Amino acid sequence: MLATTLKALGLLKGRGAAKRLVRLCHAGRLAGGLSISLQATPDEAVGPLLHALGGSAAKLKLLDVRTGAPPVLEVAWREVHEKWECEGVEALVHNLNDLFRAEADVGVVAVLGEWEDMLQLWCLSKGHARALLDGRVLDEARNAAVLRRLLEPWDG
Repeated sequence: MLATTLKALGLLKGRGAAKRLVRLCHAGRLAGGLSISLQATPDEAVGPLLHALGGSAAKLKLLDVRTGAPPVLEVAWREVHEKWECEGVEALVHNLNDLFRAEADVGVVAVLGEWEDMLQLWCLSKGHARALLDGRVLDEARNAAVLRRLLEPWDG
């Protein structure tokens, strides 16, 4: 059933069993999937995430990075100029999803979990994310509840 759903949406690449999203992502079989080292810092992950999110996300500028506990990223996008405390990549994902929540041309990031010392992230269009949430395919994502709330007002 998982493979059928993902193939119908054009989100599954290659052949073979499709049992868990986290393993499919690590194997490079999910369109928009990213495997990021658990040692990666938010400033190292922001570029690939913005590229995968697409649309106007590419216009976000990283103005400054302050290392420490927690690291602080200073960002600018349109009229937004903020400093984000990001303990790790998952905190960065949360901030990016929140910042772009109303942007139809920018996707969302589902945090699928860890596999083989890598954080598995899946960048999806809002329409695909909504369909996968409705079909309960994204239930295993760590941030599934947050994605549901973000996409509630979004009607595609």
